[in-house]
Amino acid sequence: MKILAIDTSASPVSAALLCDGKLVGEFYLNIKTTHSQTLMPIVSNLLSSGRVDINDIDLFAVNAGPGSFTGIRIGVASVKGMAMPLDKPCAGVSTLESMAYSLPYSDGIVCAVMDARCSQVYNALFRLDGTAVERITEDRAISIEELEKDLEHYDETVYLVGDGADICFQAFGEKLNVVLTPVNIRYQHAYGTAAAAEIMAKENRLCTPAQLMPIYLRLPQAERELKAKQEKLKKGEMQE
Repeated sequence: MKILAIDTSASPVSAALLCDGKLVGEFYLNIKTTHSQTLMPIVSNLLSSGRVDINDIDLFAVNAGPGSFTGIRIGVASVKGMAMPLDKPCAGVSTLESMAYSLPYSDGIVCAVMDARCSQVYNALFRLDGTAVERITEDRAISIEELEKDLEHYDETVYLVGDGADICFQAFGEKLNVVLTPVNIRYQHAYGTAAAAEIMAKENRLCTPAQLMPIYLRLPQAERELKAKQEKLKKGEMQE
């Protein structure tokens, strides 16, 4: 099976090509340009370098969220645009889960954390047992304080990954058995997306391009502010 996977969920952008479980190639950039400018050239160069025609791709995968609202929309829309004309299946991968598949460790707890602002992180916990990745919690938006209390229940080594790893390590790294992973594997890579998608294919958890949707754990800031403003106005009208 040939899998083309992309990640645009945060500042870095990456694309990976997996053929029958083998990583053929991966392109990764973290240059703070908009993903709409860099993603498709990366995909084109990856396919060309890997000598694979896009028509031969069996599965298109994307980190569908959580993450940057704009980045997620770009990634999902791009995969839809590539897969739909070819009538190929898609895999909407959890960004947090993809990070666990990128780690080289054989045991321990993976604590995937993405900065959600307002003293919150997008988080999920996974257990590595040397042969598989086991999900412990669902994807969630949680305060750093709540996450620290949750991690107190685990005796295993906890590996922090994601762009929220630094702030979490500063908050409770010295109190718990926590490891801040090296920068080269700390952030999500499209390889992890492809590896997770391969498992999803085996478990028949794929979808059509039309069914592929972004995964948001909370409303975008603009919508939250609008909702708060509407509730304030409504409260004022009730008081009158």
